[in-house]
This record gives sequence, structure tokens and C-alpha cells, in this order.
Amino acid sequence: MTEQGIQNSIRLYLTQNGFTSFRVNVGKFKLSDGRWFDTGVPKGFSDIFAVKDGRAYFFEVKTSSGKASKEQLKFIENMKKQGCIAEIVRSVADVERILKK
Repeated sequence: MTEQGIQNSIRLYLTQNGFTSFRVNVGKFKLSDGRWFDTGVPKGFSDIFAVKDGRAYFFEVKTSSGKASKEQLKFIENMKKQGCIAEIVRSVADVERILKK
């Protein structure tokens, strides 16, 4: 399954289980005048941000062979230090396991 397919499955699962979730795109693109535009979240921000019952969850979605970047790993660690749940996930089963902890 593609990373996008995994993300969609996870978001559906989260919605069905009472979470509010957002797909967050991070990156930059070139404007028509040649300038670069960075999106509004920091580099490394997780693919899915979810909330439920006052808790914040950050899920970095990867395929079975995908690897997190240095920035993604740093973001996850920073969110954990703030008391959030932040993990790399490769499937809905990973999310289920994390939420059962």
C-alpha cells in the first residue's frame, strides 16, 4: 500500500473512533515569480495530527520500507517531551497498538 493509502486508512480509523484528525502537508514550492514558499508548519511535522479527550497525537506515516528523516525524528522527540503521543506508524494496526497503551 502507498503512504497515502495508509494515511487514508488511519484517518478513517481515527474518525470512526471519535478522534478529530488532520492531514498535514509539509514542504515548499516555487511561486510563479521564482520565490520559494514554505508551508506554515515546521519541517519534520508529522503526517497526521489527531486530538481526542484533550490529548494530542502525532503519527508519522511510512510504508514498510520507508525511513523517517532526521527532522521527523527530532519533531517526534520534541512532541514526546511535551507529553504528546508521537510515533512512526506503518499501518492501522500500529495506531491501534499505540492507542491501547
